[in-house]
Amino acid sequence: MANKTAPKLLVVEDDEGLQRQLKWSYEDYEVLCAGDRRAAIELLRAQEPAVVTLDLGLPPDPDGTSEGFATLVEILALKPDTKVIVASGHGARESALRAIALGAYDFYQKPVDIDQLGLIVQRAFHLHEIEAENRQLAERDGHEALGGLITSSDSMLRVCRMIERVANTDVSVMLLGASGTGKEVLARGLHDSSGRKGAPFVAINCAAIPENLLEAELFGYEKGAFTGAVKTTEGKIELAEGGTLFLDEVGDIPLPLQVKLLRFLQERVIERIGGRKTIPVDVRIVCATHQNLEAMIADGAFREDLWYRLAEVVIKIPPLAERQGDAVLLSHHFLRKYARDMKRPVKGFNADALAAIEAWKWPGNVRELENRMKRAVIMADGSRLSAADLDLAEVEDDDFLNLRSARERADRNAIRMALARTESNVSNAAKLLGVSRPTLYDLLKQYNIET
Repeated sequence: MANKTAPKLLVVEDDEGLQRQLKWSYEDYEVLCAGDRRAAIELLRAQEPAVVTLDLGLPPDPDGTSEGFATLVEILALKPDTKVIVASGHGARESALRAIALGAYDFYQKPVDIDQLGLIVQRAFHLHEIEAENRQLAERDGHEALGGLITSSDSMLRVCRMIERVANTDVSVMLLGASGTGKEVLARGLHDSSGRKGAPFVAINCAAIPENLLEAELFGYEKGAFTGAVKTTEGKIELAEGGTLFLDEVGDIPLPLQVKLLRFLQERVIERIGGRKTIPVDVRIVCATHQNLEAMIADGAFREDLWYRLAEVVIKIPPLAERQGDAVLLSHHFLRKYARDMKRPVKGFNADALAAIEAWKWPGNVRELENRMKRAVIMADGSRLSAADLDLAEVEDDDFLNLRSARERADRNAIRMALARTESNVSNAAKLLGVSRPTLYDLLKQYNIET
């Protein structure tokens, strides 16, 4: 008798003898059987099984695959997180690759090997549980993510931990990294993690403001200080009182203004342009630049004493190309965001798109990725983005199409996320992942992941 509390497995198979065989073979699951697309969809809606085994040769096309593929598409449209395992004896390799491109989890070839299929089903349930747990964690703990940063990369998680450690001090922080790596997101995350989070976070891009206006933007001015100064105006430094001032592209501050900024950092007082009185200001400074400031110091373009005031703690942000797994992770995030915002029916990626995303070097970093995703969501004709939609060249990626490698990458990302959330506590990480501690230790050893 089926255990009604067991995980639900839907078997979509028109051979009643095979239905009974599979039902008897899977005592650990509540097995639901359907012989055609209509019955399968009714059971999917009513029972919401986590895993489906699907024979592509369904009536009214039992000798072909058209009805099976139509069933696959409908299942994933209704419940995208379902793990669908497809079977076919009709051009098995071509059908399998097409099914994977449409979103199937795995495939097996008839005649059925019950033990082999059982292992695939077991792993599908395990992965479904991990993904469900991660979604719950993201929903529950999303407000705790550093500035909303999305990452599974060890290097970026180390950056986040460094920022969290310095957040509740008042040291000046210098963020070094290429354009588009998320420096302002991290600066805002630092502010939100500090005791100043209730006060203003004020950002200014020093490269975007003409040199003759930057001083007025930073320090403010008194009425009548210059032509057009019709009223007294506070600068960005004053507006950040009690909070954080983020100076982006600080390397573009001209030398004369560097002297005035240095005086403020030393004495914590400012004078507005045209003013005579000093104004005390309590502000935490966070800076960022993509330039080599040490080389600029050697060339006389940046003051060494200002560098030491601004860079009490230096944090280097890796480019997207060095953040393993983040390009795909961010792609999914931006796809969901822009599909929702623009009400576009885009649901996911074709296999060629994911392979191209992983292969591309992303010279423009996260900003480039976001722009490509936004454009692709707007322009795409189908429900899944291709490499062509992203304007990326297709790549030959046998490893990407290897299901074992794909599952290993998913396991690695889930394990790293769990370890990051539990500060490398293996027992707590095992609980988050829904596995035993010995199992997690085995996986850590298998994947050579250090805690």
